[in-house]
Amino acid sequence: MNNPHISKGWIAAIIIAAVVIIDQAIKIWVKCSFALYEDLRITDWFILRFVENNGMAFGMEWGPKLFLTWFRIIAVGLLIYYITRLCKKATIPTGYLVCISLITAGALGNVIDCIAYGQIFSESTPVTVAQMFPPDGGYASIFNGRVVDMFYFPLFTWPDWVPLLGGSEFFQPVFNFADACLSVSVFLLVCFYSKHLVAEDDNKKTEDGDTAQ
Repeated sequence: MNNPHISKGWIAAIIIAAVVIIDQAIKIWVKCSFALYEDLRITDWFILRFVENNGMAFGMEWGPKLFLTWFRIIAVGLLIYYITRLCKKATIPTGYLVCISLITAGALGNVIDCIAYGQIFSESTPVTVAQMFPPDGGYASIFNGRVVDMFYFPLFTWPDWVPLLGGSEFFQPVFNFADACLSVSVFLLVCFYSKHLVAEDDNKKTEDGDTAQ
């Protein structure tokens, strides 16, 4: 008799595909519709602001560009391998698998920007909107594309009397859909599935010990 429930492998695949498609659709729309640093105010506390970065999530900079791209590619590969292992374990909670899949999808979404966007888009500037598949080629070589960010939430302004933060906005970083999925899933892992993270690490050490004997 066939199992009517969807398999863990399909759950992971659907989540990763859905997140990547949504993330890339938003980025392509912003890249082809906004000049660099252009704003579209949705509300006083929610603004679409087109920025690009070479770094990690939320626009952080870390290390040389090419090194960072390859680091991301390797990380995504390891995460996919980890998911294939999880899908073979009946005791793994579906929520844990969903979180790992969201992390993988978030990382993959930004990897695509780094690998391909320099090749398929023209340069974005404060006065020009990028063109997709420009006749003269892209703005950078492969693996040197920039990550597209757009979500900006200046929720409130700190009072002037607050040390260091007075007069500045909260929350300042601009991020994308992939960043959001990655960050939320890490938060959920720490809050609800930390025991499974420890258990998985212990299982890995046990397997490595058995292999070495």
